[in-house]
Amino acid sequence: MRKKIVWSLIGIILAGFLVWGVQWATFARPPLPEAVTAAWSDDLVTVTDTPWLTFTPQQDWQETGFIFYPGGRIDPRGYSTLMRAIAEQGYLVVVPTMPINMAIFDSNIADEIIAAHPEVKHWVIGGHSVGGTAAAMYAAAHPAKIAGMAIWSSYSADSSDLSSLNIPVILMYGGNETGVTDESVGARKQLLPPGTKYIKIAGGDHHQFGSYLLTTEDNLATVSREEQHAQILAAMLELLQLVSAK
Repeated sequence: MRKKIVWSLIGIILAGFLVWGVQWATFARPPLPEAVTAAWSDDLVTVTDTPWLTFTPQQDWQETGFIFYPGGRIDPRGYSTLMRAIAEQGYLVVVPTMPINMAIFDSNIADEIIAAHPEVKHWVIGGHSVGGTAAAMYAAAHPAKIAGMAIWSSYSADSSDLSSLNIPVILMYGGNETGVTDESVGARKQLLPPGTKYIKIAGGDHHQFGSYLLTTEDNLATVSREEQHAQILAAMLELLQLVSAK
């Protein structure tokens, strides 16, 4: 009887760990209501979610696409407000879902996206946080496929040397961040092309690069999300216009 009780307790503990593990592996910060709304189709942008979250412009087609890798454990829809705004200007935008919501585990997903859209002549790749690092990994491994890159609140890994690439690159980060700072960005400048444009958003923080649910402790920004997004959007459209003009 005692052995049965012990084994039952072990079984319950193991089942608990299994449930916890599944919840941890599948957790993603949910999008804010405005991001959910931005992922709906209208006359300007058609939004689909299979096989990837895709924003297809219905006018002013630029023949340039933007592949965006989401940050770690963040629902791809958490970036919909900015992705829709970019698509409204004529750029195809694709945000893939990553294994256990970590772009680092499928940095080559851009190959499938590019193959699925032969109508796109120029591709810009980018990402937020770990997604930015994964995007840099892809660009380093496939330089001929990428015409521009945008790193949001992140930086290139030491193994991804992009310094010889002749493409426009922007790296944006918030002035109130704790991980991506002047020091950490400066220490890795040698990994990016000499002409890389660095944009520090005064008062911005790591999480306001998206539109997803935060805890109070996560919110370090002293500017509004709308202001931070306005600066991000302006920089992205400048980059995309530069690539499209080639």
